[in-house]
Amino acid sequence: MISGEDRQRIAAAIHAAEQATSGEIVCVLMRSASSYSYAPILWASFIALVAPWLLIAATQLSVVRVLAWQIAIFIGVGLALTWTPLGMALVPRAIKRTRAHRAAMEQFFARGVAHAKNRMGVMIFVSLAEHYAYVVADDGVAARVEQKEWQDAVDALTGQIGAGRIADGFIAAIERCGAVLAQHAPPDGETHALPDRIYVL
Repeated sequence: MISGEDRQRIAAAIHAAEQATSGEIVCVLMRSASSYSYAPILWASFIALVAPWLLIAATQLSVVRVLAWQIAIFIGVGLALTWTPLGMALVPRAIKRTRAHRAAMEQFFARGVAHAKNRMGVMIFVSLAEHYAYVVADDGVAARVEQKEWQDAVDALTGQIGAGRIADGFIAAIERCGAVLAQHAPPDGETHALPDRIYVL
Protein backbone atom coordinates (compact mmCIF):
# COMPACT_ATOMS: atom_id res chain seq x y z
CA MET A 1 0.00 0.00 0.00
CA ILE A 2 2.91 2.33 0.70
CA SER A 3 6.58 2.08 -0.18
CA GLY A 4 9.55 1.78 2.15
CA GLU A 5 10.46 5.36 1.29
CA ASP A 6 6.97 6.50 2.28
CA ARG A 7 7.29 4.68 5.60
CA GLN A 8 10.53 6.51 6.26
CA ARG A 9 8.93 9.86 5.40
CA ILE A 10 6.07 9.16 7.82
CA ALA A 11 8.47 8.06 10.56
CA ALA A 12 10.49 11.26 10.05
CA ALA A 13 7.29 13.35 10.25
CA ILE A 14 6.32 11.67 13.53
CA HIS A 15 9.80 12.24 14.95
CA ALA A 16 9.76 15.90 13.93
CA ALA A 17 6.28 16.50 15.37
CA GLU A 18 7.16 14.82 18.67
CA GLN A 19 10.16 17.11 19.16
CA ALA A 20 7.70 19.85 20.12
CA THR A 21 5.58 17.79 22.52
CA SER A 22 5.70 15.18 25.24
CA GLY A 23 2.69 13.52 23.61
CA GLU A 24 2.85 10.45 21.41
CA ILE A 25 1.72 10.01 17.80
CA VAL A 26 1.06 6.59 16.27
CA CYS A 27 -0.14 5.84 12.73
CA VAL A 28 -2.01 2.72 11.58
CA LEU A 29 -2.98 1.86 8.00
CA MET A 30 -5.20 -1.17 7.35
CA ARG A 31 -6.20 -2.62 4.02
CA SER A 32 -9.51 -3.74 5.53
CA ALA A 33 -10.93 -3.84 9.06
CA SER A 34 -12.63 -7.19 8.40
CA SER A 35 -12.73 -9.95 5.80
CA TYR A 36 -16.56 -9.80 5.74
CA SER A 37 -16.46 -13.47 4.76
CA TYR A 38 -20.09 -13.92 5.77
CA ALA A 39 -21.40 -11.30 3.30
CA PRO A 40 -20.99 -13.32 0.06
CA ILE A 41 -22.66 -16.33 1.70
CA LEU A 42 -25.62 -14.26 2.92
CA TRP A 43 -26.16 -12.61 -0.47
CA ALA A 44 -25.71 -15.90 -2.34
CA SER A 45 -28.24 -17.57 -0.02
CA PHE A 46 -30.77 -14.79 -0.52
CA ILE A 47 -30.46 -14.83 -4.31
CA ALA A 48 -30.57 -18.63 -4.39
CA LEU A 49 -33.77 -18.59 -2.35
CA VAL A 50 -35.45 -16.05 -4.64
CA ALA A 51 -34.27 -17.56 -7.94
CA PRO A 52 -36.49 -20.71 -7.91
CA TRP A 53 -39.64 -18.61 -7.70
CA LEU A 54 -38.56 -16.64 -10.74
CA LEU A 55 -37.65 -19.83 -12.60
CA ILE A 56 -41.01 -21.43 -11.76
CA ALA A 57 -42.88 -18.32 -12.91
CA ALA A 58 -40.91 -17.82 -16.12
CA THR A 59 -40.10 -21.37 -17.26
CA GLN A 60 -41.49 -24.88 -17.44
CA LEU A 61 -38.46 -26.49 -15.78
CA SER A 62 -38.95 -29.56 -13.64
CA VAL A 63 -38.48 -29.42 -9.88
CA VAL A 64 -35.19 -31.30 -10.18
CA ARG A 65 -33.84 -28.79 -12.69
CA VAL A 66 -35.00 -25.84 -10.61
CA LEU A 67 -33.15 -27.27 -7.60
CA ALA A 68 -30.06 -27.83 -9.73
CA TRP A 69 -30.22 -24.21 -10.91
CA GLN A 70 -30.65 -23.08 -7.31
CA ILE A 71 -27.46 -24.85 -6.26
CA ALA A 72 -25.57 -23.51 -9.27
CA ILE A 73 -26.77 -19.97 -8.57
CA PHE A 74 -25.72 -20.19 -4.91
CA ILE A 75 -22.22 -21.40 -5.85
CA GLY A 76 -21.80 -18.96 -8.74
CA VAL A 77 -22.98 -15.89 -6.84
CA GLY A 78 -20.97 -16.86 -3.75
CA LEU A 79 -17.76 -17.23 -5.75
CA ALA A 80 -18.37 -14.03 -7.72
CA LEU A 81 -18.90 -11.99 -4.57
CA THR A 82 -15.91 -13.56 -2.82
CA TRP A 83 -13.45 -12.89 -5.64
CA THR A 84 -14.56 -9.42 -6.74
CA PRO A 85 -14.91 -5.97 -5.10
CA LEU A 86 -18.67 -6.33 -5.51
CA GLY A 87 -18.81 -8.33 -2.28
CA MET A 88 -17.44 -5.37 -0.30
CA ALA A 89 -19.79 -2.97 -2.08
CA LEU A 90 -22.80 -4.99 -0.90
CA VAL A 91 -21.83 -4.77 2.78
CA PRO A 92 -23.98 -2.03 4.37
CA ARG A 93 -22.10 1.19 5.11
CA ALA A 94 -23.14 1.14 8.78
CA ILE A 95 -21.60 -2.31 9.26
CA LYS A 96 -18.34 -1.28 7.57
CA ARG A 97 -18.12 1.85 9.70
CA THR A 98 -18.78 -0.13 12.89
CA ARG A 99 -16.10 -2.71 12.02
CA ALA A 100 -13.58 -0.01 11.14
CA HIS A 101 -14.26 1.91 14.36
CA ARG A 102 -13.84 -1.25 16.41
CA ALA A 103 -10.55 -1.99 14.64
CA ALA A 104 -9.37 1.55 15.42
CA MET A 105 -10.12 1.10 19.11
CA GLU A 106 -8.36 -2.27 19.17
CA GLN A 107 -5.27 -0.78 17.53
CA PHE A 108 -5.30 2.15 19.94
CA PHE A 109 -4.77 -0.24 22.84
CA ALA A 110 -2.63 -2.78 20.95
CA ARG A 111 -0.08 -0.13 19.92
CA GLY A 112 0.27 1.21 23.47
CA VAL A 113 -1.21 4.65 22.82
CA ALA A 114 -3.52 4.24 25.80
CA HIS A 115 -0.45 3.94 28.04
CA ALA A 116 1.21 7.17 26.91
CA LYS A 117 2.33 9.33 29.82
CA ASN A 118 -0.21 11.89 31.02
CA ARG A 119 -2.72 10.29 28.60
CA MET A 120 -1.39 12.56 25.85
CA GLY A 121 -1.32 10.14 22.93
CA VAL A 122 -3.11 10.21 19.58
CA MET A 123 -3.47 7.58 16.89
CA ILE A 124 -4.12 8.39 13.24
CA PHE A 125 -6.06 5.45 11.80
CA VAL A 126 -7.07 4.62 8.22
CA SER A 127 -8.88 1.57 6.86
CA LEU A 128 -8.88 1.77 3.07
CA ALA A 129 -11.59 -0.76 2.20
CA GLU A 130 -14.11 1.01 4.41
CA HIS A 131 -13.01 4.53 3.37
CA TYR A 132 -12.64 5.23 7.07
CA ALA A 133 -10.24 7.66 8.75
CA TYR A 134 -10.22 8.64 12.41
CA VAL A 135 -8.00 10.34 14.95
CA VAL A 136 -8.26 8.61 18.32
CA ALA A 137 -7.15 10.89 21.14
CA ASP A 138 -6.49 9.66 24.67
CA ASP A 139 -8.43 11.18 27.57
CA GLY A 140 -5.73 13.61 28.65
CA VAL A 141 -5.68 15.50 25.37
CA ALA A 142 -9.24 14.80 24.21
CA ALA A 143 -10.64 16.67 27.22
CA ARG A 144 -8.77 19.83 26.20
CA VAL A 145 -9.26 19.84 22.44
CA GLU A 146 -12.40 20.47 20.41
CA GLN A 147 -13.47 17.81 17.95
CA LYS A 148 -12.99 20.28 15.09
CA GLU A 149 -9.22 20.15 15.62
CA TRP A 150 -9.17 16.41 15.02
CA GLN A 151 -11.60 16.73 12.12
CA ASP A 152 -9.24 19.20 10.45
CA ALA A 153 -6.52 16.55 10.65
CA VAL A 154 -8.86 13.92 9.20
CA ASP A 155 -9.86 16.27 6.37
CA ALA A 156 -6.20 16.91 5.52
CA LEU A 157 -5.59 13.15 5.59
CA THR A 158 -8.53 12.12 3.44
CA GLY A 159 -7.98 14.94 0.96
CA GLN A 160 -4.54 13.56 0.10
CA ILE A 161 -5.61 9.90 0.20
CA GLY A 162 -8.47 10.69 -2.18
CA ALA A 163 -5.85 11.91 -4.64
CA GLY A 164 -3.84 8.70 -4.21
CA ARG A 165 -1.19 10.19 -1.92
CA ILE A 166 -1.46 8.06 1.21
CA ALA A 167 1.89 9.04 2.72
CA ASP A 168 1.28 12.75 2.12
CA GLY A 169 -2.09 12.39 3.84
CA PHE A 170 -0.53 10.85 6.93
CA ILE A 171 2.19 13.49 7.01
CA ALA A 172 -0.39 16.30 6.81
CA ALA A 173 -2.40 14.73 9.66
CA ILE A 174 0.75 14.18 11.74
CA GLU A 175 1.71 17.84 11.40
CA ARG A 176 -1.74 18.99 12.50
CA CYS A 177 -1.92 16.56 15.41
CA GLY A 178 1.62 17.51 16.42
CA ALA A 179 0.67 21.19 16.53
CA VAL A 180 -2.31 20.39 18.77
CA LEU A 181 -0.21 18.28 21.11
CA ALA A 182 2.48 20.96 21.28
CA GLN A 183 -0.09 23.40 22.68
CA HIS A 184 -1.35 21.10 25.40
CA ALA A 185 1.62 18.83 26.13
CA PRO A 186 4.91 20.72 25.78
CA PRO A 187 8.21 18.80 25.82
CA ASP A 188 9.32 17.53 29.22
CA GLY A 189 12.83 16.39 28.29
CA GLU A 190 12.00 12.67 28.51
CA THR A 191 12.43 10.19 25.68
CA HIS A 192 9.31 9.11 23.79
CA ALA A 193 8.35 5.54 24.59
CA LEU A 194 6.51 4.57 21.41
CA PRO A 195 8.36 3.95 18.12
CA ASP A 196 8.19 6.50 15.31
CA ARG A 197 6.59 4.38 12.61
CA ILE A 198 3.44 3.53 10.72
CA TYR A 199 1.88 0.11 11.26
CA VAL A 200 0.63 -1.33 7.97
CA LEU A 201 -1.80 -4.23 8.39
